[in-house]
Amino acid sequence: MAIATMTTPLPISLFPCLLLIPALCFSICHANSNLLCIQSEREALLKFKNHLIDPSNRLSSWVEGGDCCKWIGIVCHNSTGYVNQLHLAAPPLSEPDFDATPTEWEAYERSKLRGKINPSLLELKHLSSLDLSSNNFSSIHIPKIFGLLESLTYLNLSYAQFQGAIPHNLGNLSKLQYLDLGGNDLKSKSLQWVSGLSSLQYLDLSGADLSNATDWVQVTFKLPSLLELHLSGCRLEDDPSFISVNSTKSLVVLDLSWNRFSSVPKSIFSLHGLVSIDLSENSLEGPIPDYFGNISFLEVLDFTNWNHLNSSIPNSLYSLNRLQFLSLSGNQLQGTISSAIGNLSSATYLDLSENQLNGQIPLSIGQLSSLELFDVSENQLNGQIPLSIGELSSLELFDVSENQLNGTFPLSIGELSSLEYLGFGYNLLEGVVLETHFSNLTRLTTLAASQNRLRFEPNSSWIPPFQCERIELGHWHLGPKFPQWLKFQKKLSYLDISNAGISDVMPTWFLNLPTQFEYLNLSSNQLPGEISYLNVSNFVDLSSNRFIGPLPRVLPTLQFLILSNNSFSGSLFELLCNSSSRKRMEVLYIDKNLISGDIPDCWSHRQDLKILNLGSNKLTGEIPPSLWRLNLTMLNLRNNTMFGELPSTLQNSPYLIMLDLSKNHFSGSVPAWIGDKLSNLVILSLRSNNFDGHIPHKICDLQFLQNLDLANNNISGVIPKCFNNLSAMATTNKTNNFVFAKDVDFYLFFLNAFLMLKGREDEYGSTLGLVTSMDLSANTLTGEIPKEIGSLVGLLSLNFSGNLLTGNIPDSIGNMELMESLDLSMNRLNGEIPPSFSNLNFLNHFNVSYNNLRGQIPTSTQLQSFDNLSYVGNHLWGPPLTKNCTSKGIPTDVANNGSSSEGSKVNSLYVSIALGFVMGFWGVVAPLFFIRSWSIAYYRKLDHICGKLYVFWATMGM
Repeated sequence: MAIATMTTPLPISLFPCLLLIPALCFSICHANSNLLCIQSEREALLKFKNHLIDPSNRLSSWVEGGDCCKWIGIVCHNSTGYVNQLHLAAPPLSEPDFDATPTEWEAYERSKLRGKINPSLLELKHLSSLDLSSNNFSSIHIPKIFGLLESLTYLNLSYAQFQGAIPHNLGNLSKLQYLDLGGNDLKSKSLQWVSGLSSLQYLDLSGADLSNATDWVQVTFKLPSLLELHLSGCRLEDDPSFISVNSTKSLVVLDLSWNRFSSVPKSIFSLHGLVSIDLSENSLEGPIPDYFGNISFLEVLDFTNWNHLNSSIPNSLYSLNRLQFLSLSGNQLQGTISSAIGNLSSATYLDLSENQLNGQIPLSIGQLSSLELFDVSENQLNGQIPLSIGELSSLELFDVSENQLNGTFPLSIGELSSLEYLGFGYNLLEGVVLETHFSNLTRLTTLAASQNRLRFEPNSSWIPPFQCERIELGHWHLGPKFPQWLKFQKKLSYLDISNAGISDVMPTWFLNLPTQFEYLNLSSNQLPGEISYLNVSNFVDLSSNRFIGPLPRVLPTLQFLILSNNSFSGSLFELLCNSSSRKRMEVLYIDKNLISGDIPDCWSHRQDLKILNLGSNKLTGEIPPSLWRLNLTMLNLRNNTMFGELPSTLQNSPYLIMLDLSKNHFSGSVPAWIGDKLSNLVILSLRSNNFDGHIPHKICDLQFLQNLDLANNNISGVIPKCFNNLSAMATTNKTNNFVFAKDVDFYLFFLNAFLMLKGREDEYGSTLGLVTSMDLSANTLTGEIPKEIGSLVGLLSLNFSGNLLTGNIPDSIGNMELMESLDLSMNRLNGEIPPSFSNLNFLNHFNVSYNNLRGQIPTSTQLQSFDNLSYVGNHLWGPPLTKNCTSKGIPTDVANNGSSSEGSKVNSLYVSIALGFVMGFWGVVAPLFFIRSWSIAYYRKLDHICGKLYVFWATMGM
């Protein structure tokens, strides 16, 4: 869930500790205007400056002869003039990280000091505070001279990109109260040096590699004055002596996030003064201990993400009436939310999302009058949204999306005048939403409510009280008119009104709104007309509408363009070539339209393109050479009229997962290098083309191949025995993700493919990773079916029909117990149907018709469920066929050789046939002798029919 960043509230008890931070007191830097700094210290500071690199000239005031007490970052003692504080932290970004522009990032990086630390700092004998945080000292270690600055009480080197070992002489700083080394690339084999910091109140070693520091527990937890301990991301693992009863009694903040703990240490509950516990981003398993009654002062509890806690929420947790921040999201918590949650009277932040909680949201939630964030999304909650939600007057974020909530959308939501984020998408809510539901939501910026059964038809003159940046109303009923109220949304950048029953023409004002869209989804409506221009910077989905005319012009920054299933026409040239360089395009779907002409050869500037689908258009010509210079993940050109051989430059696309060139006029042989160069292929479809030659053995090297379709070509030769090397088809452990695709996981969301299974062609999208199939039908393959094919036990569909295959059906096919569709029809196979076919319990499509098979059909619930057409054209008997059988196992209609008791009628029948033949023959043939044009046309037609009959007889084995 993407929302504005919410930081953990700091406990009131920590405020005295924060007074140590000089950054909050920077205004006193110029309070020493009447003092002149000590000359030796001025010279020391200038030497220090000379070894620094200052790209943004932050230290411009540091000049020879100046008063160093007036220099930026310097604080001198009020009476003695000695340098007391050196504060050179890089200035923070003016915007949050995710909002900063490239220009702001560049300015921020330039503001960082670089270079080396000159030992001249040792001349500053009275230095008590040193802050070099957030600079860039990436090439050096923490200087050992810092351990000689004996007057230091405050040392902040956080996020300054220091690396290497932590100097142990920092333990000499007995006056040090605040030490922050977090966010660097540091390591330490022992923390014994920390024991010398007897005055330490704040310690942050976050991000340091302490995996070999086995003494961290014995040292850090026995510092007598320690108030805050931050060891986030230190690669720490469980320690059997985690916290002893002799641990510090003063500790109030414990941050052990981003480590490797596998269980919640029960011993932390002996630290009765704890105000904040952070064990987020570990690998916690098992239950949450029910000991929270021992730490009644707790204000912050964070067990978020990457943990696997699987108990219910313990009852003692509900007794923490001082708790302000509670996050248990991203675990596997079960059970219900107790009505005792109303006892958390101080709670402002409550996040229980991404668990397996069930039951209803308790009415007592309305008692949490201070609550600002309530998030229970991605659980299994049911029932209605309680009306008491309307009593939470301070609520800013409310998210109950991705549950099973039902009933209507409560009017009490409209009373939440502080609400900024409202999320209830992907539930079962139904009914009508009124204008009054939103009457007081004047601060709303996000409305995330897609995938419900709601209807919203406000008055055409309705003006919303809010200015949303993000609106998601997919699968609501908003039509048939285009929602006029969107006209008043001046800050809108993200809009999803897909599948909303809108059939109105898109108004001109819509794409001329004051702000630029970042995301626009209007798919699965009935929007008609032309679109000349799309003012969208990142993502557009206009699929499954009734748009016509040429393709729209788009912004150079657009990354995802989906125009599938419309009636766009004309050429691709304007979109792809007549534009400024659109290098950022990553996904392009223009399939199922009326685009015509050649594919233009101007792909060189689209190096970011990963998915290209131009299928089901009217494209012609050959594949342009520049297309193979891209690092494509998917290429779909199916169902066009393109031609030519597969170019050798296709080898330059090693990241292809899917290649679909089916239903075109491509020719030549299937190249062997497909197995060498396209090693990541999962889907290869060359169906319905003019390919010839043999199946190359190199295809057997495609270990990730799950779907192979070479049907309806002119391919000859034998089926390779090495198909048993296709390991993805030989595994029964199916997942919906392609396990190898580490760098393309994101793009798998966009993959879809047409596969011919069970005798019909269907489109697969979200379940594509679960399907495995092989189709070699309608070729001229010869020889026997290799027994090795039976090792492909993961196959769901196998089709070898319409070839010239001979020999027996391998018994090993019976091992393919997941098989749902098997078609071996129209070949020259002989022998019996193997008894092992009784094991194929999932078959729902089966065909062995028109072969030379004989004998009894094996007894099996599945094999007896198919009709006669699955077996016709053989010499088979037994259910489901109705033929009787002789003692020799031959069907009786064959054994009797067509004899009949009505022999008296045979002669008259023959006479009638003879007379009819004579009259019919001369009625047709006579004109051919005397009318030349009839004769020529007749023999041309006869020649065409004979050619087809020859192919049919060859296929039948006649």
